[in-house]
Amino acid sequence: MIFSENRYPLFGIMLREAASAALIGSDKDAHPRCGLRPVPPPRLHPRQHGRDCGSDRRSKDELLAAVLETQHRLALAAFRTFGDSLGGSPETIVDTLFRDLAAWSDKPRWAGSGFTRLVVELADLPGHPARVIARRHKAMLEAHLAELLARANVRSPREIAREIWLLSEGAISLMLVHRDRSYAAAAALAAKKLLRLNSAKRK
Repeated sequence: MIFSENRYPLFGIMLREAASAALIGSDKDAHPRCGLRPVPPPRLHPRQHGRDCGSDRRSKDELLAAVLETQHRLALAAFRTFGDSLGGSPETIVDTLFRDLAAWSDKPRWAGSGFTRLVVELADLPGHPARVIARRHKAMLEAHLAELLARANVRSPREIAREIWLLSEGAISLMLVHRDRSYAAAAALAAKKLLRLNSAKRK
């Protein structure tokens, strides 16, 4: 397959910004769950110096993978810190999670999850390293949510975490489409219904 930055504009934008040491996203627009944060340019292999980083497909893939790997580490660490504030009952965890999501979506130029947007753009390249990193990133965030629910004594925490994460990703997509933060509140209500049904199974 012939690679073209015209076909994958977000890919090309991220590559150009990384290669020129520009910032990806901004501190005020980043979110501990899935925003992209400012990072320094990745360190290139010595053989890559003295040539155009975008001169071949492999160097572009490696550069983007290096950028996303850094973004993944930053976002995961931030979500773990954010998770420390998600204490209390399962309902409190859900309320805090979606309230913060609604606040994040209200920022100027909000564009949803950078990881998700990039994966959608690269949908026809299933083995692309950026997609591998994004998949691992989302899976680790979901696993951390499961840990928080387990500490709150939620039955089947991994199953419930996956269902809540589905609601969260859906809310992000619909808020992006409609520019309507009420989808976060609707997702929170649906998540609490799941919690109540899950709790009823214990009785």
